[in-house]
Amino acid sequence: MKRVLFLCSQNRLRSPTAEQIFTSHSGVEVSSAGLNHDAENPVTPELLEWAEIIFVMEKAHRNKLSSKFRPYLKDKKIICLDIPDEYEFMDETLIRLLKAKVPRHLPSP
Repeated sequence: MKRVLFLCSQNRLRSPTAEQIFTSHSGVEVSSAGLNHDAENPVTPELLEWAEIIFVMEKAHRNKLSSKFRPYLKDKKIICLDIPDEYEFMDETLIRLLKAKVPRHLPSP
């Protein structure tokens, strides 16, 4: 069972959508968090240690993650999805983008 973490800025739109979409994907356990201090569910060192695969929505998220949490990222696979902050929660286009970009990085069902 691979532990997968989805990160965005606020944990309100993109990463919770990804968590909901992939929560039923076989072979993975998923969670989501935000990188901003006022995020719905702020990322913690414990959450990063739990995760084996970390998806960030933008390059800026990868940079922020690396600068704030570098000691917790060794041996972590970090994948940037290049999905801008222009979608609502469970937006159909966002769901299509996630389904097109994420599964190739997950264990096969």
